[in-house]
Amino acid sequence: MTAPVAASSALIPRQALADLNQLRNGPAALRLLSHLLTITAGGLVWAQSGWPLALRLVGLVVCGVGLATCFAGLHECSHRTAFKSRWANDAAAWFLGLLSFYNATAYRRYHQWHHRYAHQPGLDPELEDPLPTTPVGYLLELSGWHWWTGKLRGTARLLWGDLSAVPYLNAELIPKVRRSIWLQCSVYAVLAALSLISGNGFLLWYWLLPLAVGQPFLRFVLLAEHTGCSFSRDGTANTRTTLTTAPVRWLMWNMPFHAEHHLYASLPFHALPAAHGHIAPHLKHLDRGYLQVHRQLLAQLPALGLPA
Repeated sequence: MTAPVAASSALIPRQALADLNQLRNGPAALRLLSHLLTITAGGLVWAQSGWPLALRLVGLVVCGVGLATCFAGLHECSHRTAFKSRWANDAAAWFLGLLSFYNATAYRRYHQWHHRYAHQPGLDPELEDPLPTTPVGYLLELSGWHWWTGKLRGTARLLWGDLSAVPYLNAELIPKVRRSIWLQCSVYAVLAALSLISGNGFLLWYWLLPLAVGQPFLRFVLLAEHTGCSFSRDGTANTRTTLTTAPVRWLMWNMPFHAEHHLYASLPFHALPAAHGHIAPHLKHLDRGYLQVHRQLLAQLPALGLPA
């Protein structure tokens, strides 16, 4: 990945950076296991038909937020920095993408392009998604509506569409991406068939519904990463770091340290808190809590769109 411009200045001393760049299996294995246990525990509570509805709904939310935030683990593994080995990163990324309805093979290429051209209009593929500029658009974004509709269109395009003009895919990569998305959709088709045959509606009640419930939490976090930031190439200005609670940092695999991640994409997720100590004084967007960020975004709504 091409490093952001601001990363060329030594925000982190060379020896400290070398120490922080050390890959380890333990933190990712622990985070992945605990994440899956959270989803399972929430799902089991949601499945208890004889339990009080309020408790079951808590289980639904826990399961859903856990499923939605599998995206964070997919993101880290897509950088191949969560685990030591490429195989472990790719396998975990594909599995987490399966759970959160992302295709890891396509996402990795898409995300490489995002890092290369972070928040650059006409270049960053993330800016192809509409930025909210009205209260209705803001609510639709948080609801996950744009994500669901975009996911359907994007999957159809990956399966059957013309991908020759997609800048982050080339003729060599397209067949690999297509095989991956067909395999993923085949898994969903098998699960849908088993759900219908068994009559338990597993895919709907214990996967799609929880994911829909958890999606607003993920949108709430992700919307803060670049929205309202500079459209310049300066990595200290075009990305936001949000200081938040330990549970949110845990669920998001330290993604709230987002400017640190963009400035030094080679850093494993478990090193980002330490990197923050070096980088924080240089950041243009460093906010305390997502509520503060979203209050700012709501106040700036009409101006959040792409520059003319």
